[in-house]
Amino acid sequence: MEIDREFWRDKRVFLTGHTGFKGGWLALWLQAMGAEVHGYSLSPPTDPNIFMIGEVCKGMASSTIADIRDASALVKAMQIARPDIAFHLAAQSLVRYSYTEPMETYAINVMGTVNLFEAIRKSPTVQVVVNVTTDKCYENREWIWPYRENEPMGGYDPYSNSKACSELITSAYRRSFLQEIGVSVASARAGNVIGGGDWAPDRLIPDFLRAIDAGQALVIRSPNAVRPWQHVLEPLSGYLMLAESLFSDGPRFSEAWNFGSSDDDARTVGWIVEYLIASSPGASWQHDTNVQLHEANHLKLDSSKARTQLKWKARWKLQTALEKTLEWHTCWRQGDDMHQRTLEQIMAYQATKLAA
Repeated sequence: MEIDREFWRDKRVFLTGHTGFKGGWLALWLQAMGAEVHGYSLSPPTDPNIFMIGEVCKGMASSTIADIRDASALVKAMQIARPDIAFHLAAQSLVRYSYTEPMETYAINVMGTVNLFEAIRKSPTVQVVVNVTTDKCYENREWIWPYRENEPMGGYDPYSNSKACSELITSAYRRSFLQEIGVSVASARAGNVIGGGDWAPDRLIPDFLRAIDAGQALVIRSPNAVRPWQHVLEPLSGYLMLAESLFSDGPRFSEAWNFGSSDDDARTVGWIVEYLIASSPGASWQHDTNVQLHEANHLKLDSSKARTQLKWKARWKLQTALEKTLEWHTCWRQGDDMHQRTLEQIMAYQATKLAA
């Protein structure tokens, strides 16, 4: 199954978090397919950021800079947009920051989700909602097996736990309110996404690129931690295919979905760093041996349900994802048109043939 570009032509889409890393890529992809995109988000969280560099706003129908915690502003923006489909990506998305600001993390990720669903209840046009959470929403047992959608929710740290709460809220609103008024609701869980335009703190690839640009050694905390690495376009393609399926057959697809990397692309932090250093002459790294805040050591996702029922499958292997990320960053440093470069990577991804 491929993404149906014609399906998205003239669809009215409400996208929270459009100024962020994943949201910026999704907004550009939707625009490229002819969708009418209405964004709702805080100002870009970093400087630089993909929203400004990639001119994400250039083809959008509207861009509302507001807080997901502001319920009345959210209702107003959605009623003006009158969307057919809503993607919820607005979040406090950093594990270590959640230890510093747990109340903010819960307010955004928990009550922000409630506010979104309340706004949808007041919108007569919304037919499909995809709530994007995280692979960290599972109760992590530190086992070697990938987590499936029916595993218990949990989360050790406030970020992971708040996203588990967001999953439970999604399920409650779907069963209590939204399915009875014909709104199809699903949640989507992805792995550690990488790609051009991410400058968030405490993320491996952005930290590496900052170190390279500054001529410094990369400092890493957990070289043996295993994560399901994937290019940002991989889960985004899953979200798009899921929304299409929800639109055509909501009762069948209104549940939780994993969009993770293939099992052999779940690599250690140390493997990623060594690969990047081999591609970047002069780069180096050192291990921070100080006592660290708790983070999961071993995490993989089982995406067999998405592969079987949605016919979704990853297109780019990890090495390609890393190369595309470095390529994007190099183009930015040399002053290229990053709106065009980002669209070119989206088109290249769509043109990549699915492996057998």
